[in-house]
Amino acid sequence: MSSNAPLDRSGVTAALIAYGLWGIFPLYWVLLDHVPALQIVAHRVFWCALFVVAWLALRQASWLRGIISEPRTVRLLLASSVLISVNWGLYIWAVTHNRVVEASLGYFINPLVSVSLGVLVLGERLTPVQWGAVAIAAAGVLWLALSNGQPPWIALSLAFSFGFYGLIRKLVAVDAVPGLAVESLLLTPFCLAWLVWCHLQGSAVFAQGEYRQDALLIFGGALTALPLIGFAYAAKRIPYSLVGILQYIAPSLQLACGVLLLGEPFGGNQAIGFACIWIALALYTSDSLRRATRRKPAPAVAESVCDTGGGGQKRAGVE
Repeated sequence: MSSNAPLDRSGVTAALIAYGLWGIFPLYWVLLDHVPALQIVAHRVFWCALFVVAWLALRQASWLRGIISEPRTVRLLLASSVLISVNWGLYIWAVTHNRVVEASLGYFINPLVSVSLGVLVLGERLTPVQWGAVAIAAAGVLWLALSNGQPPWIALSLAFSFGFYGLIRKLVAVDAVPGLAVESLLLTPFCLAWLVWCHLQGSAVFAQGEYRQDALLIFGGALTALPLIGFAYAAKRIPYSLVGILQYIAPSLQLACGVLLLGEPFGGNQAIGFACIWIALALYTSDSLRRATRRKPAPAVAESVCDTGGGGQKRAGVE
């Protein structure tokens, strides 16, 4: 998709909602910091599948038939389900082990991965201002990585797993909600097997009399579905490079949660990288919106034919 195409405002709105929810997720998952990360992921998948499938069943009974009839679609959704489960597991582990700032670094790097995939795989084009924004963001992320003193393996894993997940969801020919339902259903047997194994081993945390904990695990499935639906919706309607740059909203909020509310350290080096990223975000989005505003669709022109007795003159009228 060329950067000259009109901007879909509903896609931008869906992206903003998704990234806003992801940005405040640390405050939710830290309430479950005593629960093993793999069990949290298993419950996220199971309850997400239950909520989404029930919602689809009430709206369209045959939603699954069209998807499973396309083997390529199923293979792509299987790949995307594996990528998102890896991403969830790493992220929850980081949050519950006081690594929210490092996790936010991963989602700062992720937009650069998305922009690169949009250009290299999808053939999207950037304007000079947008390239400048990407360069500033890359400099900020590099600064954050170097100031950390070691390769940010968790951050890089989060960035690339979600970057390729988004690319697959843009390419697969399925709507946002049915796609999420199939992803969850594909993972559910493995998640249930893991939860049963934990129960047999005596390490399960669900249905052990902790009703508040059980409610958090169940509601986490609904919270999982909402931003993923918004993200998949946005990825199909706006340039993937723009999806990438808007993703800076989520890690910025995550970083704020980690530092201001959860008490993680944040010094001058992090402030420099953070400032670079926000400057890049402002440049990219302002340039995209400015170019979209300039290219509003022209009014449609219709031709009406008026017979004048002689030759059938045509005059144009604006609808």
